[in-house]
Amino acid sequence: MAHMTSRAQHSAPPALPAPTVGFDLDMTLIDSRPGIHACYLALAERTGTYIDADLAITRLGPPLADELINWFPADQVPAMSDLYRGMYPSIAIAATPAMPGAREAIAAVHGAGGRAVVVTAKYEPNAKLHLAHLGIDADAVIGDLWAERKAEALREEGASVYVGDHVGDVRGARGADALSVGVATGPCDTEELRTAGADVVLGDLTEFPRWLSDYLVARA
Repeated sequence: MAHMTSRAQHSAPPALPAPTVGFDLDMTLIDSRPGIHACYLALAERTGTYIDADLAITRLGPPLADELINWFPADQVPAMSDLYRGMYPSIAIAATPAMPGAREAIAAVHGAGGRAVVVTAKYEPNAKLHLAHLGIDADAVIGDLWAERKAEALREEGASVYVGDHVGDVRGARGADALSVGVATGPCDTEELRTAGADVVLGDLTEFPRWLSDYLVARA
């Protein structure tokens, strides 16, 4: 009996749950500027309305209506949004590449036994088309959510980390009590992301796998 030890002495500490990591889409996982630029030019040609596509793609992130209100009367914005979204698959999907490190970032989450979910302001069917075209395997895709509203989906999915390029993504992460990881690949630079409250700022997603590995070790 002297050599017997309690089960508690031999039992390992409880394993932490595998992480669920949320990712923004535009300018985080995909470089949507070429496709969106082409789609705005097509919309301008179709409607006879001038749209400065060069300017529009410098401020990606907020909902489509927030950009269209700069070019169309408010009462026309819903119809123009529908027209744009209908044109989008045939114009923008093939023209849009993955951001450097995007596939590897998703693979890093899966390699850690976790789930990778995409939460974006983009129209959800078009977001899914982008990911399917690029072979980016997300476990869930939730669209039509911007800034603080992203917190709703992040909470439902149990995300402990949210990665995005915009200060609106930082607000969404903080609203969900998730760690905010900024990537300086969109319209907001490193300083803007930090000032908005990002917990971590990376240059781009190529830095994410190493960061995730270090984060999971520290969390354990």
